Amino acid sequence: MNRRAKDRQQRGWDEEEKLAAAQEAEAAEAAAVEAARPLRTTPAAGKRSYEVGEEDAGSRLDRFLALQAEVAAEALSRTRIQGLIEDGKVDVDGQPASDGNKKLRLGQTVSIEIPESRAAEPQAENIPLTVAYEDDELIVIDKPAGLVVHPASGHETGTLVNALIAHCGASLSGVGGVKRPGIVHRLDKDTSGLLVVAKTDAAHQGLSKLFADHGRTLPLEREYRALVWGAVERARGTVDAPVGRHGTHREKQAVVRGVRGREAVTHWELQETFPGKDGLPAASLLTCRLETGRTHQIRVHMAHIGHPVMGDPLYATGFRTKSARLADEARDALDALGRQALHAARLGFEHPLTGEWIEFESGLPDDMDKLLKALRG
Repeated sequence: MNRRAKDRQQRGWDEEEKLAAAQEAEAAEAAAVEAARPLRTTPAAGKRSYEVGEEDAGSRLDRFLALQAEVAAEALSRTRIQGLIEDGKVDVDGQPASDGNKKLRLGQTVSIEIPESRAAEPQAENIPLTVAYEDDELIVIDKPAGLVVHPASGHETGTLVNALIAHCGASLSGVGGVKRPGIVHRLDKDTSGLLVVAKTDAAHQGLSKLFADHGRTLPLEREYRALVWGAVERARGTVDAPVGRHGTHREKQAVVRGVRGREAVTHWELQETFPGKDGLPAASLLTCRLETGRTHQIRVHMAHIGHPVMGDPLYATGFRTKSARLADEARDALDALGRQALHAARLGFEHPLTGEWIEFESGLPDDMDKLLKALRG
């Protein structure tokens, strides 16, 4: 790259960082305004509409609604409004809005629907769990693919937390004054494998420190098995690339530069390479070890180096046609998998209260094991 191109690129990065800093300052100002508001009653459920006047033309959707909520004396924070937008509860001129950053025009009508209030505490649900280990302080679960870890918008029930409240019952002495499991790390809904959860405040504090450190100076080890597209060129390597929210796709993460990116380091090691039906390398089995714990980190990093996780619905979309290179049995197994071929296979840590080193291993689940065997076959 010549000097002039480098200068243009650097200017682009500088502008991106300035924009991110301005957005951060705006968010801080909004937070300060909300913090200064007096406490109000919960807003009444129902739909209400506002027309965009001259003074509000060009305003961001979320800011406009926050100001209207303040005028109406309703307890709607900017965060709550963002959540309602993501839930499809906000319309602009009758069309659902999906982005709080949307700029409004004079004369537009913005409607927001406030749903009925519901209990904040998740309910106990009798969902079968595979328990790898449990004592009075913590529990280690071998999570199946398809199980969401924590209740959230669109997944208020049927989660691991709901299952743990039912399973642990009275043995949950409380985290933060509430009888609930303490989630210190998560696995994506469609990633399977080992996950540890605290049952007490003391365990929660200790495990939180461990996972915040990610094994850099404290005793913690996490390994994943990943089936990825293509053949990596070396026996092992490291991806050191910051990860943050994708610029246009809210459900995705991406490798990003500047203040929007957070440090992310993934170490990988090649275990096996598999040929396609043409005899050329088509896929590989990797062991991945995390040095940080960003959302979708392994999936983003593998896609970044050109070897996305097989079956990944977000980061391997450009590789769908490559399934034609697989033998029929492997292609059928990949179709049946229906998710990213990623499994949390090993978890080791120092018990936060006893100081004992405890370690667990989980074999590949049936769907991923079938794909592995089909690739070998």
